[in-house]
Amino acid sequence: MSWGSLRLRLVAGGAVAILIALTIAGVGLTLLFERHVSRTVGDELDVYLKQLVAGIDTDAQGKLVVGRPPADPRFADPLSGLYWQVSDDGGQVLRSRSLWDTALDLPQDQPSPGEMHRHVILGPANARLLVSERRVLLTIGDRRAPVRVAVAADLARISAAASYFARDLALALGVLGLVLAAATSIQVGLGLRPLDALRRGVADVRSGRRKYLPVDVPTEVKPLVEEVNSLIDAQEREIDRSRSRAADLAHGLKTPLAALAADAALLRQRGEQDVAKAIESVGEAMSRHVDRELARARARGTARQRGGLPTPLRPLVESLMLTLARTPAARGLYFKTCIIGEPSVPLDRTDLAEVLGNLLENATRHARSQVRIGADACANPAITIEDDGPGIAAAERARVLERGARLDERGEGAGLGLAIVQDVLSVYGWQLVLAESELGGLKAIVAPEGGRHRMAAAAR
Repeated sequence: MSWGSLRLRLVAGGAVAILIALTIAGVGLTLLFERHVSRTVGDELDVYLKQLVAGIDTDAQGKLVVGRPPADPRFADPLSGLYWQVSDDGGQVLRSRSLWDTALDLPQDQPSPGEMHRHVILGPANARLLVSERRVLLTIGDRRAPVRVAVAADLARISAAASYFARDLALALGVLGLVLAAATSIQVGLGLRPLDALRRGVADVRSGRRKYLPVDVPTEVKPLVEEVNSLIDAQEREIDRSRSRAADLAHGLKTPLAALAADAALLRQRGEQDVAKAIESVGEAMSRHVDRELARARARGTARQRGGLPTPLRPLVESLMLTLARTPAARGLYFKTCIIGEPSVPLDRTDLAEVLGNLLENATRHARSQVRIGADACANPAITIEDDGPGIAAAERARVLERGARLDERGEGAGLGLAIVQDVLSVYGWQLVLAESELGGLKAIVAPEGGRHRMAAAAR
């Protein structure tokens, strides 16, 4: 798919949206997890703090002692990341063994008795610590002394837990992203399916297999279908008007042409052969032009209205050859049919007869002894018409397909036979190509447009 593909753009846009959403979700979930772990660690510190406060006492000399320190063994492991400290206003400091020879540098804070505060400070080895502290009043001797009790935990534990969580979350979100991307691709495919059906409908209308686009489509596409069908109706009416005008013009010219032919015959009887021949030549050219326009108008109408019904090729070819065999130009010629199977051609029978009739007539006029027509129902849809006449040089083949050009200068007519053939074929999406025949003369190939490889095989 190229970047111009709507499917690729939608899938790419969905993938980018999924990536952004999952990234935001990953960051947000990691922060929430870290916050949850921090809250859990804080709750643990509060429990240790209560245990520590419950174990503080004074001895007979009035010194602070901790009779029942928290039972967690990490308080006894040096630099374990879990610490406690007890201090009073007289300079006495008690601390857990895990602090070793350091002390917690608590901020200048004066919580109310019984009030619990939390801080983040730097501890041993510049580690960031979460501290939970409380201020209690103890009776030392004959006075009430404030005692500051603190429990701390290394925040590296929280960072490590968040890091492990983020790693596992990234893997899970990656799998989720692939699943969502696949679902997006499927969703885009399902969403664009009506457009694909619309494309096939347009192709069917263009080929004549149906007259209108199907109206059983989703609501979002229905206005487009209705507009296209309205356009088809308008085009149909315009074609009908054009055909009517062409027919009126043709019928309007028939009487003057008949009168012109009668005048030419009268002049010939009077012995004015040159003038009569010139008038007959002009009349024939005008008649060919009229025939060409009628063929074009008829082909445009039948291509839209015939419904894609194919025309059996063999019966039509046999009928045309029987007709040509009775003409003076066919005397002494052998007509050979090389049709394999029973091929059918998606052209109206009248239009196909117009095409093959012109080509067979040209071949008959130039052949020396043989005319051959071939087709294969299995290999390809090309139809070939060949003769063993003088042929035509490769450089001149494009010129004879031009309007009014002739294969020779001896015959009569306006040179519009091949132009009519091309006009009729183009309406159906077919084309005419001239090549060299194995018989030595000219080979005319009739095949669908775009089938260049098949036409090249037929030319060989």
